[in-house]
Amino acid sequence: MLLDTPICDFGWKAPDFTLKNPNGDVFTMSEHLGEKGLLIMFICNHCPYVKAIAARLAEDTKLLMAEGINVLAVMSNDYQAFDADSPANMLRFAEQHGFTFPYLVDENQHVGKQYGAVCTPDFFGFNAQGELQYRGRLDDARLQDDPNRVPELVNAMQLIAATGKGPKQQTASMGCSIKWR
Repeated sequence: MLLDTPICDFGWKAPDFTLKNPNGDVFTMSEHLGEKGLLIMFICNHCPYVKAIAARLAEDTKLLMAEGINVLAVMSNDYQAFDADSPANMLRFAEQHGFTFPYLVDENQHVGKQYGAVCTPDFFGFNAQGELQYRGRLDDARLQDDPNRVPELVNAMQLIAATGKGPKQQTASMGCSIKWR
């Protein structure tokens, strides 16, 4: 089912969480909330929208991380029902697309529900105080690879890093619904 994300609830405080990656390494959100902010993305492996943007997502997040903006990805889908999203397949998907950010398993789907994530991809851009400042899309290219695309997520996170505030105008991300149990 195709869904759009809600508009940004500016100032909403990010709930802390601790999740593991498929290798069992532990990551705590508050430890990644850096002085230039934090991007939390809800993604999965089987969604055609995530597959279509995976290369651009890898490129954009590498740029953000090089600028000191931290990035975490969370996979909240019920991977018992959707084996393509299993931890083993998460490792393969991340390697295949060159993801350098931590890709975390939301085993009980608690984090996805706490954040109100609705689709994959769903982007949450936070300032250094953990206040939501961006809930938009990756770029204006949609499912296409467009060399002239506007990298809306990168632009928003750079603005948040510089000013603590996100852009007032944001276009909702769209994608497949999260597969809840």
